[in-house]
Amino acid sequence: MNSSLDDYRWLVSDAAAPWLVRVREELAAVGGPSAALVNRLRKDLSAQRAHLVIEQCELRERAREKFALAERMFFTGKGLEQATDQRVAAAKAARFPAGRVADLCCGIGGDSLALARRTASGSSDEQLSAVELDPAVAAIAAANLRVGGCTRAAVETADAAAFPVGQCAAWHIDPDRRAEGRRTSRVELYAPSLESLRRLLGQNSNAAIKLAPAAQAPPDWRESAELCWLGSRGECRQQVAWFGSLARRPGEHSACVVDARGGERTIVGQPEEAIPVARALARYLYEPHAAVLAAKIAGAICRMHALAAVSPGVAYLTSDASIDEPAADSFEILDVLPLDRKRLREYLRQRHIGRLEIKKRGVPIDPAKLRQEVIGAGEGEAMLVVSRVGGRVDGAVQAMVVRRVNPTP
Repeated sequence: MNSSLDDYRWLVSDAAAPWLVRVREELAAVGGPSAALVNRLRKDLSAQRAHLVIEQCELRERAREKFALAERMFFTGKGLEQATDQRVAAAKAARFPAGRVADLCCGIGGDSLALARRTASGSSDEQLSAVELDPAVAAIAAANLRVGGCTRAAVETADAAAFPVGQCAAWHIDPDRRAEGRRTSRVELYAPSLESLRRLLGQNSNAAIKLAPAAQAPPDWRESAELCWLGSRGECRQQVAWFGSLARRPGEHSACVVDARGGERTIVGQPEEAIPVARALARYLYEPHAAVLAAKIAGAICRMHALAAVSPGVAYLTSDASIDEPAADSFEILDVLPLDRKRLREYLRQRHIGRLEIKKRGVPIDPAKLRQEVIGAGEGEAMLVVSRVGGRVDGAVQAMVVRRVNPTP
Protein backbone atom coordinates (compact mmCIF):
# COMPACT_ATOMS: atom_id res chain seq x y z
CA MET A 1 0.00 0.00 0.00
CA ASN A 2 1.47 3.34 -1.07
CA SER A 3 1.71 5.98 1.63
CA SER A 4 2.43 9.65 1.08
CA LEU A 5 5.16 11.79 2.60
CA ASP A 6 2.49 13.37 4.82
CA ASP A 7 1.57 9.91 6.11
CA TYR A 8 5.19 9.22 7.09
CA ARG A 9 5.50 12.63 8.71
CA TRP A 10 2.37 11.83 10.70
CA LEU A 11 3.80 8.42 11.67
CA VAL A 12 6.89 9.95 13.31
CA SER A 13 4.91 12.72 15.01
CA ASP A 14 3.39 12.77 18.49
CA ALA A 15 -0.05 12.33 16.90
CA ALA A 16 0.72 8.73 15.95
CA ALA A 17 2.25 7.74 19.29
CA PRO A 18 -1.01 6.67 21.03
CA TRP A 19 -1.96 4.53 18.04
CA LEU A 20 1.42 2.81 18.05
CA VAL A 21 1.08 1.98 21.76
CA ARG A 22 -2.47 0.70 21.33
CA VAL A 23 -1.66 -1.50 18.34
CA ARG A 24 1.52 -2.87 19.92
CA GLU A 25 -0.43 -3.99 22.98
CA GLU A 26 -3.15 -5.63 20.89
CA LEU A 27 -0.67 -7.40 18.63
CA ALA A 28 1.13 -8.73 21.70
CA ALA A 29 -2.16 -10.00 23.14
CA VAL A 30 -3.50 -11.78 20.06
CA GLY A 31 -0.24 -12.68 18.32
CA GLY A 32 -0.78 -10.76 15.09
CA PRO A 33 -2.99 -8.36 13.15
CA SER A 34 -6.65 -9.21 12.68
CA ALA A 35 -9.46 -7.95 10.48
CA ALA A 36 -11.17 -6.62 13.60
CA LEU A 37 -8.12 -4.53 14.49
CA VAL A 38 -7.90 -3.10 10.99
CA ASN A 39 -11.60 -2.24 11.03
CA ARG A 40 -11.28 -0.44 14.36
CA LEU A 41 -8.32 1.59 13.12
CA ARG A 42 -10.14 2.48 9.92
CA LYS A 43 -12.85 4.24 11.96
CA ASP A 44 -10.35 6.98 12.81
CA LEU A 45 -7.45 6.57 10.39
CA SER A 46 -7.05 6.38 6.65
CA ALA A 47 -6.23 3.00 5.10
CA GLN A 48 -2.63 4.15 4.56
CA ARG A 49 -2.11 5.28 8.15
CA ALA A 50 -3.77 2.19 9.61
CA HIS A 51 -1.41 0.09 7.50
CA LEU A 52 1.63 2.13 8.57
CA VAL A 53 0.81 1.75 12.27
CA ILE A 54 0.39 -2.02 12.08
CA GLU A 55 3.47 -2.40 9.89
CA GLN A 56 5.53 -0.23 12.21
CA CYS A 57 4.70 -2.33 15.26
CA GLU A 58 5.68 -5.49 13.39
CA LEU A 59 8.92 -3.92 12.13
CA ARG A 60 9.84 -2.77 15.63
CA GLU A 61 9.49 -6.33 16.88
CA ARG A 62 11.76 -7.60 14.09
CA ALA A 63 14.27 -4.82 14.75
CA ARG A 64 14.96 -5.91 18.34
CA GLU A 65 17.95 -8.01 17.30
CA LYS A 66 19.54 -4.98 15.61
CA PHE A 67 18.66 -2.05 17.85
CA ALA A 68 18.29 -1.64 21.61
CA LEU A 69 15.90 1.28 21.01
CA ALA A 70 13.79 -0.63 18.47
CA GLU A 71 10.53 -0.10 20.39
CA ARG A 72 10.84 3.67 19.91
CA MET A 73 12.47 3.81 16.48
CA PHE A 74 10.88 3.94 13.03
CA PHE A 75 11.49 1.72 10.02
CA THR A 76 10.50 0.72 6.53
CA GLY A 77 10.74 -2.91 5.50
CA LYS A 78 13.59 -2.27 3.07
CA GLY A 79 15.23 0.19 5.45
CA LEU A 80 15.33 -2.31 8.32
CA GLU A 81 16.71 -5.04 6.09
CA GLN A 82 19.53 -2.82 4.84
CA ALA A 83 20.27 -0.98 8.09
CA THR A 84 23.57 -1.59 9.88
CA ASP A 85 22.89 -3.01 13.33
CA GLN A 86 24.08 -0.96 16.26
CA ARG A 87 27.05 -3.17 17.21
CA VAL A 88 28.49 -3.14 13.70
CA ALA A 89 27.74 0.58 13.35
CA ALA A 90 29.54 1.35 16.61
CA ALA A 91 32.62 -0.60 15.49
CA LYS A 92 32.67 1.35 12.23
CA ALA A 93 32.09 4.72 13.90
CA ALA A 94 35.06 4.15 16.21
CA ARG A 95 37.39 4.77 13.26
CA PHE A 96 36.01 8.22 12.51
CA PRO A 97 37.68 11.39 13.80
CA ALA A 98 36.04 14.15 15.79
CA GLY A 99 34.60 16.92 13.70
CA ARG A 100 31.94 17.05 11.04
CA VAL A 101 31.11 13.70 9.43
CA ALA A 102 28.71 12.96 6.58
CA ASP A 103 26.59 9.82 6.30
CA LEU A 104 25.45 9.62 2.69
CA CYS A 105 22.54 7.39 1.60
CA CYS A 106 21.80 7.16 5.32
CA GLY A 107 18.56 5.15 5.02
CA ILE A 108 16.74 4.86 8.34
CA GLY A 109 19.88 5.99 10.17
CA GLY A 110 21.59 2.89 11.59
CA ASP A 111 25.08 4.21 10.87
CA SER A 112 24.02 7.81 11.49
CA LEU A 113 23.13 7.03 15.10
CA ALA A 114 26.57 5.59 15.80
CA LEU A 115 28.41 8.33 13.92
CA ALA A 116 26.48 11.06 15.73
CA ARG A 117 27.35 9.57 19.10
CA ARG A 118 31.00 9.14 18.11
CA THR A 119 31.43 12.74 16.95
CA ALA A 120 29.33 14.36 19.66
CA SER A 121 32.39 15.62 21.52
CA GLY A 122 33.38 18.03 18.76
CA SER A 123 33.03 21.78 18.94
CA SER A 124 30.95 22.70 15.88
CA ASP A 125 27.21 23.16 16.12
CA GLU A 126 26.53 20.36 13.65
CA GLN A 127 28.63 17.22 13.94
CA LEU A 128 26.75 14.88 11.60
CA SER A 129 25.22 15.55 8.20
CA ALA A 130 22.98 12.67 7.14
CA VAL A 131 21.83 12.67 3.52
CA GLU A 132 18.97 10.64 2.04
CA LEU A 133 17.34 10.98 -1.38
CA ASP A 134 13.91 9.61 -0.38
CA PRO A 135 12.10 12.30 1.68
CA ALA A 136 9.96 9.76 3.56
CA VAL A 137 13.04 7.75 4.60
CA ALA A 138 14.82 11.00 5.50
CA ALA A 139 11.93 11.85 7.85
CA ILE A 140 12.33 8.45 9.50
CA ALA A 141 16.11 8.93 9.86
CA ALA A 142 15.58 12.32 11.50
CA ALA A 143 13.08 10.79 13.93
CA ASN A 144 15.51 8.00 14.83
CA LEU A 145 18.26 10.51 15.54
CA ARG A 146 15.86 12.32 17.88
CA VAL A 147 15.02 9.02 19.58
CA GLY A 148 18.75 8.42 20.03
CA GLY A 149 19.25 11.85 21.62
CA CYS A 150 21.49 13.01 18.77
CA THR A 151 20.78 16.72 18.94
CA ARG A 152 23.84 17.79 16.94
CA ALA A 153 22.87 16.04 13.74
CA ALA A 154 20.88 17.14 10.72
CA VAL A 155 19.18 15.14 7.97
CA GLU A 156 18.70 16.59 4.53
CA THR A 157 16.93 15.27 1.47
CA ALA A 158 19.48 15.48 -1.32
CA ASP A 159 21.49 13.57 -3.90
CA ALA A 160 24.48 12.03 -2.12
CA ALA A 161 26.60 12.29 -5.28
CA ALA A 162 26.43 16.09 -5.07
CA PHE A 163 27.21 16.46 -1.37
CA PRO A 164 30.32 18.60 -0.60
CA VAL A 165 32.33 15.97 1.27
CA GLY A 166 35.39 18.23 1.10
CA GLN A 167 33.87 20.22 3.97
CA CYS A 168 33.90 17.15 6.27
CA ALA A 169 36.59 15.46 8.30
CA ALA A 170 35.45 12.13 6.85
CA TRP A 171 32.41 10.57 5.21
CA HIS A 172 30.52 7.29 5.00
CA ILE A 173 28.23 6.06 2.25
CA ASP A 174 25.91 3.10 1.83
CA PRO A 175 25.18 3.00 -1.92
CA ASP A 176 21.90 1.54 -3.12
CA ARG A 177 22.54 -2.04 -4.21
CA ARG A 178 19.08 -2.34 -5.75
CA ALA A 179 19.27 0.57 -8.17
CA GLU A 180 18.05 -1.65 -11.02
CA GLY A 181 15.34 -3.35 -8.96
CA ARG A 182 17.27 -6.44 -7.88
CA ARG A 183 19.97 -6.76 -5.26
CA THR A 184 23.46 -6.88 -6.75
CA SER A 185 27.00 -7.24 -5.46
CA ARG A 186 28.47 -5.57 -8.57
CA VAL A 187 29.90 -2.21 -7.52
CA GLU A 188 29.50 -0.80 -11.05
CA LEU A 189 25.71 -1.17 -10.69
CA TYR A 190 25.44 0.70 -7.39
CA ALA A 191 23.82 4.11 -7.01
CA PRO A 192 25.54 6.54 -6.74
CA SER A 193 27.58 5.15 -9.60
CA LEU A 194 31.19 4.05 -9.36
CA GLU A 195 32.14 7.21 -11.26
CA SER A 196 30.34 9.33 -8.64
CA LEU A 197 32.03 7.46 -5.79
CA ARG A 198 35.42 8.09 -7.37
CA ARG A 199 34.57 11.78 -7.71
CA LEU A 200 33.65 11.98 -4.02
CA LEU A 201 36.90 10.24 -3.10
CA GLY A 202 38.73 12.85 -5.15
CA GLN A 203 37.19 15.59 -3.00
CA ASN A 204 37.94 13.83 0.30
CA SER A 205 39.80 10.53 0.56
CA ASN A 206 38.92 9.96 4.24
CA ALA A 207 36.00 7.71 3.47
CA ALA A 208 34.19 4.48 4.26
CA ILE A 209 32.18 2.86 1.45
CA LYS A 210 29.82 0.09 2.47
CA LEU A 211 29.73 -2.86 0.07
CA ALA A 212 27.95 -6.19 -0.10
CA PRO A 213 29.98 -9.01 1.51
CA ALA A 214 30.38 -10.69 -1.89
CA ALA A 215 31.26 -7.49 -3.78
CA GLN A 216 34.51 -7.42 -5.75
CA ALA A 217 36.18 -4.08 -5.12
CA PRO A 218 37.76 -2.38 -8.17
CA PRO A 219 41.48 -3.18 -8.61
CA ASP A 220 42.65 0.31 -7.59
CA TRP A 221 40.55 0.11 -4.41
CA ARG A 222 42.13 -3.24 -3.52
CA GLU A 223 45.52 -1.51 -3.61
CA SER A 224 44.68 1.77 -1.86
CA ALA A 225 41.95 0.76 0.60
CA GLU A 226 41.69 -1.60 3.53
CA LEU A 227 38.87 -4.03 2.76
CA CYS A 228 37.13 -5.06 5.95
CA TRP A 229 34.38 -7.64 6.42
CA LEU A 230 32.21 -7.14 9.51
CA GLY A 231 30.35 -9.92 11.28
CA SER A 232 27.56 -9.84 13.82
CA ARG A 233 25.15 -12.42 15.24
CA GLY A 234 27.06 -15.27 13.64
CA GLU A 235 27.01 -13.96 10.05
CA CYS A 236 29.06 -11.72 7.80
CA ARG A 237 26.93 -8.58 7.49
CA GLN A 238 28.84 -6.23 5.20
CA GLN A 239 32.12 -5.25 3.65
CA VAL A 240 33.61 -1.78 4.08
CA ALA A 241 36.29 -0.20 1.94
CA TRP A 242 38.26 2.14 4.22
CA PHE A 243 40.17 4.94 2.47
CA GLY A 244 42.59 7.69 3.45
CA SER A 245 43.20 8.19 7.15
CA LEU A 246 40.46 5.66 7.99
CA ALA A 247 42.44 2.81 6.39
CA ARG A 248 44.68 1.31 9.05
CA ARG A 249 46.32 -1.21 6.69
CA PRO A 250 45.89 -0.20 3.05
CA GLY A 251 46.07 -3.10 0.62
CA GLU A 252 45.21 -5.71 3.26
CA HIS A 253 42.05 -7.54 4.24
CA SER A 254 40.56 -7.53 7.71
CA ALA A 255 37.63 -9.17 9.47
CA CYS A 256 35.94 -7.57 12.46
CA VAL A 257 33.70 -9.79 14.57
CA VAL A 258 31.75 -7.44 16.80
CA ASP A 259 29.73 -9.92 18.83
CA ALA A 260 32.66 -12.13 19.74
CA ARG A 261 31.56 -13.08 23.27
CA GLY A 262 30.19 -9.59 23.73
CA GLY A 263 33.31 -7.82 22.52
CA GLU A 264 35.15 -7.06 19.30
CA ARG A 265 37.89 -9.04 17.55
CA THR A 266 39.76 -8.01 14.39
CA ILE A 267 41.89 -10.33 12.25
CA VAL A 268 44.17 -8.86 9.56
CA GLY A 269 45.95 -10.65 6.76
CA GLN A 270 46.65 -11.12 3.09
CA PRO A 271 43.89 -12.91 1.17
CA GLU A 272 44.40 -16.51 0.09
CA GLU A 273 47.35 -17.09 2.43
CA ALA A 274 48.43 -20.73 2.20
CA ILE A 275 46.89 -23.03 4.81
CA PRO A 276 48.74 -26.21 5.85
CA VAL A 277 46.83 -29.49 5.83
CA ALA A 278 46.87 -31.73 8.89
CA ARG A 279 48.13 -35.29 8.55
CA ALA A 280 45.37 -36.43 10.89
CA LEU A 281 42.57 -35.02 12.99
CA ALA A 282 43.72 -33.58 16.29
CA ARG A 283 41.75 -33.13 19.51
CA TYR A 284 40.11 -29.81 18.66
CA LEU A 285 38.23 -28.49 15.63
CA TYR A 286 37.92 -24.81 14.75
CA GLU A 287 35.57 -23.04 12.35
CA PRO A 288 36.52 -19.44 11.46
CA HIS A 289 33.78 -16.85 11.64
CA ALA A 290 31.88 -16.14 8.41
CA ALA A 291 33.50 -12.69 8.22
CA VAL A 292 36.98 -14.26 8.32
CA LEU A 293 36.02 -16.65 5.55
CA ALA A 294 34.50 -13.87 3.44
CA ALA A 295 37.73 -11.88 3.82
CA LYS A 296 39.68 -15.00 2.76
CA ILE A 297 42.08 -14.66 5.68
CA ALA A 298 41.60 -17.96 7.49
CA GLY A 299 45.33 -18.41 6.83
CA ALA A 300 46.03 -15.61 9.30
CA ILE A 301 44.29 -17.54 12.09
CA CYS A 302 46.22 -20.68 11.13
CA ARG A 303 49.49 -18.78 11.31
CA MET A 304 48.70 -17.17 14.67
CA HIS A 305 47.62 -20.40 16.36
CA ALA A 306 49.51 -23.12 14.45
CA LEU A 307 46.33 -24.64 13.05
CA ALA A 308 45.94 -26.82 9.97
CA ALA A 309 43.01 -27.63 7.70
CA VAL A 310 41.37 -31.04 8.05
CA SER A 311 41.51 -31.38 4.24
CA PRO A 312 42.62 -29.20 1.30
CA GLY A 313 40.14 -26.38 0.65
CA VAL A 314 37.98 -27.16 3.71
CA ALA A 315 37.52 -24.34 6.25
CA TYR A 316 37.62 -26.61 9.30
CA LEU A 317 40.90 -26.32 11.18
CA THR A 318 42.37 -28.66 13.75
CA SER A 319 44.95 -28.70 16.54
CA ASP A 320 45.78 -30.58 19.72
CA ALA A 321 45.91 -27.22 21.52
CA SER A 322 42.86 -25.52 22.98
CA ILE A 323 43.04 -21.93 21.79
CA ASP A 324 41.05 -18.87 22.78
CA GLU A 325 40.08 -17.24 19.48
CA PRO A 326 36.85 -15.18 19.47
CA ALA A 327 36.87 -15.11 15.66
CA ALA A 328 36.42 -18.89 15.45
CA ASP A 329 34.03 -21.43 16.94
CA SER A 330 35.82 -24.13 18.93
CA PHE A 331 34.84 -27.77 19.29
CA GLU A 332 36.34 -30.76 21.04
CA ILE A 333 36.26 -33.90 18.90
CA LEU A 334 34.75 -36.75 20.92
CA ASP A 335 34.43 -39.47 18.25
CA VAL A 336 35.05 -39.90 14.53
CA LEU A 337 32.94 -42.21 12.35
CA PRO A 338 32.74 -42.79 8.62
CA LEU A 339 29.69 -41.26 6.95
CA ASP A 340 27.72 -44.50 7.11
CA ARG A 341 24.03 -44.02 7.89
CA LYS A 342 23.62 -47.42 9.52
CA ARG A 343 26.61 -46.97 11.83
CA LEU A 344 25.59 -43.42 12.73
CA ARG A 345 22.04 -44.51 13.49
CA GLU A 346 23.30 -47.27 15.80
CA TYR A 347 25.78 -44.90 17.48
CA LEU A 348 23.05 -42.37 18.24
CA ARG A 349 20.55 -45.04 19.36
CA GLN A 350 22.99 -46.50 21.86
CA ARG A 351 23.52 -43.06 23.38
CA HIS A 352 19.82 -42.10 23.36
CA ILE A 353 20.45 -39.05 21.17
CA GLY A 354 17.14 -37.44 20.20
CA ARG A 355 18.38 -33.97 19.29
CA LEU A 356 21.10 -33.61 16.69
CA GLU A 357 22.76 -30.55 15.14
CA ILE A 358 24.66 -31.18 11.90
CA LYS A 359 27.26 -28.90 10.34
CA LYS A 360 29.01 -29.63 7.08
CA ARG A 361 31.52 -28.25 4.60
CA GLY A 362 32.72 -29.49 1.24
CA VAL A 363 30.39 -32.49 1.02
CA PRO A 364 27.14 -32.74 -0.99
CA ILE A 365 24.76 -33.75 1.77
CA ASP A 366 21.54 -32.24 3.08
CA PRO A 367 21.91 -31.93 6.88
CA ALA A 368 18.14 -32.01 7.41
CA LYS A 369 17.77 -35.20 5.38
CA LEU A 370 20.76 -36.84 7.08
CA ARG A 371 19.28 -35.98 10.48
CA GLN A 372 16.01 -37.71 9.57
CA GLU A 373 17.93 -40.78 8.40
CA VAL A 374 20.03 -41.28 11.54
CA ILE A 375 18.27 -39.62 14.48
CA GLY A 376 17.12 -41.85 17.32
CA ALA A 377 14.88 -41.43 20.34
CA GLY A 378 15.87 -40.08 23.71
CA GLU A 379 16.64 -36.94 25.64
CA GLY A 380 20.32 -36.71 24.72
CA GLU A 381 21.74 -34.21 22.26
CA ALA A 382 24.83 -34.15 20.07
CA MET A 383 26.52 -32.30 17.24
CA LEU A 384 27.96 -33.82 14.08
CA VAL A 385 30.46 -32.12 11.81
CA VAL A 386 30.64 -33.77 8.39
CA SER A 387 33.66 -33.09 6.19
CA ARG A 388 36.36 -34.60 4.07
CA VAL A 389 39.37 -35.49 6.20
CA GLY A 390 42.91 -36.14 5.04
CA GLY A 391 45.62 -34.75 2.82
CA ARG A 392 43.82 -35.39 -0.47
CA VAL A 393 41.14 -33.28 -2.13
CA ASP A 394 39.08 -36.47 -2.44
CA GLY A 395 39.78 -37.56 1.13
CA ALA A 396 37.37 -39.79 3.03
CA VAL A 397 34.20 -38.18 4.36
CA GLN A 398 33.97 -38.44 8.12
CA ALA A 399 31.33 -37.60 10.70
CA MET A 400 32.92 -36.02 13.74
CA VAL A 401 30.97 -36.04 17.00
CA VAL A 402 31.93 -32.80 18.72
CA ARG A 403 31.25 -30.71 21.81
CA ARG A 404 31.18 -26.94 21.53
CA VAL A 405 33.88 -25.34 23.66
CA ASN A 406 33.04 -21.63 23.38
CA PRO A 407 29.24 -21.34 23.25
CA THR A 408 27.99 -18.34 21.29
CA PRO A 409 26.49 -15.72 23.66
